[in-house]
Amino acid sequence: MDENEYVTHFTGLVELEREEQMRVHEEEMRRLSGREREEKGRAFLKMKGKSQGLGLGGKHLVRFRKQHDGVALPETEIEVGDLVLVSHAGTAPWDEANPLGTVAERTLYALTVAFDDAPPDFVYRKDLRIDLFVNDVTFQRMMGAIKKFKRLSQSRKDILLGATRPSFGTKKKLEFFNPALNTSQREAVLRSLAAEDFFLIHGPPGTGKTITCVEVIMQLIKRGMRVLAAADSNVAVDNLVERLDTLGVDVVRIGHPARVIPSLRKRSLDYLIQHDPDYIKAQELRERAHRLKERMKGVIVPEQRWRRGLSDEAIIAFAREGRTVRGIPVEKLKGMRRWLTVKQRIDKLFSIARELERSAINGIIEDAEVICATNSTAGSELLKGERFDYAIIDEATQATEPSSLIVLLKAERFIMAGDHKQLPPTILNEEAASGSLSKSLFERLLEVHGDKVRVMLDVQYRMNEEIAAFPSSEFYGGKLRAHERVKSQTLKDVIPKSHQGAFEPDDVQPLVFIDTGGSAEFRERTRRGSTSKENVAEAKLVRDIAERVLSLGIRPEEMAIISPYDDQVSLIKTLLPVDGLEIKTVDGFQGREKEVVIVSFVRSNKSGEIGFLRDLRRLNVSITRAKRKLVLIGDSTTLATDECYKRLIESAKERGAYKRVA
Repeated sequence: MDENEYVTHFTGLVELEREEQMRVHEEEMRRLSGREREEKGRAFLKMKGKSQGLGLGGKHLVRFRKQHDGVALPETEIEVGDLVLVSHAGTAPWDEANPLGTVAERTLYALTVAFDDAPPDFVYRKDLRIDLFVNDVTFQRMMGAIKKFKRLSQSRKDILLGATRPSFGTKKKLEFFNPALNTSQREAVLRSLAAEDFFLIHGPPGTGKTITCVEVIMQLIKRGMRVLAAADSNVAVDNLVERLDTLGVDVVRIGHPARVIPSLRKRSLDYLIQHDPDYIKAQELRERAHRLKERMKGVIVPEQRWRRGLSDEAIIAFAREGRTVRGIPVEKLKGMRRWLTVKQRIDKLFSIARELERSAINGIIEDAEVICATNSTAGSELLKGERFDYAIIDEATQATEPSSLIVLLKAERFIMAGDHKQLPPTILNEEAASGSLSKSLFERLLEVHGDKVRVMLDVQYRMNEEIAAFPSSEFYGGKLRAHERVKSQTLKDVIPKSHQGAFEPDDVQPLVFIDTGGSAEFRERTRRGSTSKENVAEAKLVRDIAERVLSLGIRPEEMAIISPYDDQVSLIKTLLPVDGLEIKTVDGFQGREKEVVIVSFVRSNKSGEIGFLRDLRRLNVSITRAKRKLVLIGDSTTLATDECYKRLIESAKERGAYKRVA
């Protein structure tokens, strides 16, 4: 593929995905009731809004809460950085008059939304609905990055397209900031610093790839390098900021933190800029401009029917002379003159405010040792024209290639960390997914250039060795080993003393596969109108096992229940309404860990169909989340139609971890 084909290829794929996301959201808003959207986590109903004044860039901030005080927001997919539609009860959410805003902050009880322009008055009333919508800004930034690809030097394009090999200097001895790094982590740092173009840090589950990235960043700061650190999600960016802040790095977070904690807030650009004199002055000027705009509402606007071909300057001149021209009454001319004069003042105030704010932002960004942002935010106006020596992209295998491109175009060299053996970015459009949009740049570069451009971290600090054995052999060539600290850890270690006499040996067994095969009671089913699957008997078995674990004194926060299917997740939630217990899809739990994880595979049918369970990266994520106890529940007859699942079940049998359902 040459550079022209590359640009055409990815432009087409991004446009397909953009159209698909818009279609899916609009179709769902029309098809489902507001209550159904809220239950799916894609809307909030019965909200009220309150102005929070102006934010960075003159954005209008509005905080939304439930109408009844003290009511927490329901569980939701809506996150910081998402685009939302605000509508009033009785109107269609997609009505053109309804404003679009970006989520700036989400707490347990409130959602703060930033609007580019002053929103309509109804957003400050009750009976509001807030809907998750498509963030078109991200798509536009990806499109922009694809177009800029052509401007790269020929040598860099050749390396990215696989026409030439990347270069490496000699590895130099280092004094590590983190003396606890293991051998593979140290090797990854050394090789990253020796790379003259790019390098890949392959981090299987629990191997500390973010810690390794932080060490690379510390070494680069020591060398006086300017660093941009990014990830596709706000949570991953927050993790980088938190670790760098702990080490005393002057890090600036562009965009809003996903978690509202002081250590993150004080590092955000929005917080840092509040105390800058230029920014304070800019906000004062903006407020003056908005007050003037309010005063203009009753003044005659120079519409085309009153202008009659006159320029702004001519209207002002004739009004000053106090004479009629082209049949326009003097009073109309004077009214238009007042409007134009005030508008000129407003435009000047906004212009000066923008210059002052830009000066304040530039000062903070230039003084920072590290800038942290999501991939999309790295392409924002705030970083326009900024150049970096290095870009570090964490969780790179969860980002599309155009998303990663936004970041790496801003730096001379880049280092990516991720795990292509886990789930790739989620793509809704099938044509875009099969056309390679679901393949990360990390994975493509590894395919093109081979093992010379990567180091695999080979010590994991999460799982008991019984849990880790199968994923190590199946997905990581048997090279992933458990650290001494975790290899023998079991649930027994965290059961409170008050419950130590209450458990059976089976309760603390690290791994168990419960086979539901052969029982008609455990057949899957599909709800009317749904494309998902559920298994009622399996959900009840999950409930019983979870209740047994909780009875041992294990806190709900220490356990998770995951399933590949949305409908199974919602079913289990109704059976187990326990505060603090996370019940999520496998895809939604990637990157997370718990002491105990129960996995419900759902599929059980006579034809041996397992659907998207055939994506073995989903299986890998499922079985690598648990630290001390992993319970797998499924129909072996159905699952074993796939060779990998067959090996999983055989492995459980060999380890004495296989049981048939009672």
